[in-house]
Amino acid sequence: MQKLQIIILLILLLLISCNMKKDNNNMQTYNGHIVDVVGGSIFKGEIKVSDGKIIAINHEENVPDRYISPGFIDAHVHIESSMLIPSAFAAGATRHGTIGVVSDPHEIANVLGLDGVRFMIENGKKVNFYFSFGASSCVPATSFETSGAVITAEEVRQLLEMPEISHLSEVMNYPGVIFQDPEVLQKIEQAKLVNKPIDGHAPGLSGDDLVKYINAGISTDHESTSLYEAQEKIALGMKILIREGSAAKNFETLHYLIDTNPDEIMFCSDDIHPDDLLDGHINQMIKNAIQKGYDLLSVLKIATYNPIKHYTLPIGLLQIGDPADFIIFDNPEQLNILQVVINGITVAENGESLIEHVSEAPINRFNAQKISMEDILIEARGTHIRVIDIVPDQIITRQSVHPANIINGFVESDLDKDIIKIVMVNRYKTQKPIVGFIRNSGLNDGAIASSIVHDSHNILAIGSNDDDIINAINCLIDTQGGIAASRNGSLSYLALPFAGLMDNKPISEIASKYKELDRLSKEMGSNLEAPFMTLSFMGLLVIPELKISDLGLFDGGKFEFVNLFVD
Repeated sequence: MQKLQIIILLILLLLISCNMKKDNNNMQTYNGHIVDVVGGSIFKGEIKVSDGKIIAINHEENVPDRYISPGFIDAHVHIESSMLIPSAFAAGATRHGTIGVVSDPHEIANVLGLDGVRFMIENGKKVNFYFSFGASSCVPATSFETSGAVITAEEVRQLLEMPEISHLSEVMNYPGVIFQDPEVLQKIEQAKLVNKPIDGHAPGLSGDDLVKYINAGISTDHESTSLYEAQEKIALGMKILIREGSAAKNFETLHYLIDTNPDEIMFCSDDIHPDDLLDGHINQMIKNAIQKGYDLLSVLKIATYNPIKHYTLPIGLLQIGDPADFIIFDNPEQLNILQVVINGITVAENGESLIEHVSEAPINRFNAQKISMEDILIEARGTHIRVIDIVPDQIITRQSVHPANIINGFVESDLDKDIIKIVMVNRYKTQKPIVGFIRNSGLNDGAIASSIVHDSHNILAIGSNDDDIINAINCLIDTQGGIAASRNGSLSYLALPFAGLMDNKPISEIASKYKELDRLSKEMGSNLEAPFMTLSFMGLLVIPELKISDLGLFDGGKFEFVNLFVD
C-alpha cells in the first residue's frame, strides 16, 4: 500500500513538473515604462503574460526606453463610414494602437435592420479586436425620410439583451425626448432596465431643453462645437466625447477640457474615411494633446480608462489578472506604435497589422431605377430660393436666400456664386428625386455622388451641371452603391457592395481608390477638406440647419419641411 502511494505521488509530481514547464514555455515578458492609468503612475517595470492574461507586474530599473500602455479606445464611431467591414477596420485601426471601439451600427441598420447589426457583430468576432456595439436607437433617424428598415422598441430590447451590445446608441431624436415621444422614451427605458449606458446626440442643445434631455438618462454627447456648449453639458452631468473625424473636427476647440475636466471626457472619431484611418486614428489626438503640453498620464487615461469604465468594456488596463491588452510605443513625442497586443497575441508590429483578411458574402438592399435629365429639372416657381450653406469642418449647415438663376424657365446652378444643384434619390423604391441648391462646396466642373448619406443612405449628388449629376447617380445605381465622380461624362467610382456602405478589401486598396476620387473632386474645384464626407452629412436631418431628404428640404431647427422657393 505504501509503495502504491509513493508511485501515485511520483506521478503527481511529474504532472506538476510538466505543467510548470508548459507554463514557463508559454510565459511572455514585456518591459519598459509602464503606464498605470488605474493607479495614476508611470514606472519602470516588467509585465509577465501567460495564456493571454497578465500574471505579474514587477518594478525593474534596467528596462528599454519605451512605454507600455493600455490600448486606445475610440469611444464612438460608425465603422461603416470607413467603407470597411469590421474585420478590415480592425486591421486598419490596430496599426495605430487602437484595440477597441464603441460602435453604433445604425448606418447598416438603416439599410438592413437587425440583419445588418448581426452582420457587423458576427464579422467582428472573426478577428482579435474589441468591438462593442450599441443598439441603434433611431432607425430611421426621423420620420421625414425613407430608410430601408425600422428598428422598433421591441427590437431594441432584443438587442440590449445581447452580451455584444454594451449600450443604447446615440439618441438622435432629441425633440422626441424633449416632447416625450412614447416610442423614443420606451427605447430609453429598455436600456435603463438592463443598466446599460445611453449615448446622446444633442447639437446646440442648451438650457431647459438640455436639462430635459439629460434627465431622461442620457449620459454622453459628441456633438459639441463650442467650449461653452461642452462645459454646460458637463456641468449638468454629461460625459463629453471630443471628436476628430474626417469632416467634423472639434479637438482644437475642446482640448482645454483635458486640463479642466479630464474625468468627464473621452476621444472619438465618429466618422472617419479610409484614407484618414490609414494615416492615423485616436493616436493622432493623443499626439496632438501631448504636443500642446498636456500630461501624458492624463491623456492616456482619457483614451483608455474613461471609455472602458463608462461602457464596462471587457478590456484589460494593465492590472494583474486582466487580459493582456496593451501597446508599446517609443516615446510620448513621436508616439510610434511598436507593438499592439490583444489577449496576449500580437496583432500589429511597427505600423503593420497582423490581422488576417476575412472573406464575406455581400449583403445589400438597393431597388432604385435610373433617372433622366427631366427628373432633376426645376421649373421656376419664384424668384428667390433657399440654399444649404456648407460650414467648413463641421456637419452643421446654415441656410441663406438668393435670387434664383433662371434660364428658359428653369432654375440652374449659379457657378459665379458657388451655388450648385444637390439631388437626393430614394434607393429603396422608385420615387421622383428631390432637388435643391447648395453653396460653399467650390465644385465647378463636374459632379460627385454617394450612397453613404446619413442616416437613411439614399443616393445624394452635387454638381455643376445636370449631365454629370445624372451620370454619377446612375453609376451608383448600376453598382448598387458606392461613391462616384463624373467630369465631362468621364466616370470614376468605388463600388461598396456591403449595404452600399462598405467593402471587405484591405484598407490600403480602399484608401487608394478613395484618395483618387477625393483628388478628382478637388480637381473639379471643391475646396472642402473631405468632399465626400461632407456630402454624406447633407442628408442628416437631425443636425441643423438646412438639409435635404428624399421627401424634401428640411429645416432641422424647426424640424419641418420647407419650400425651395421663398416668394
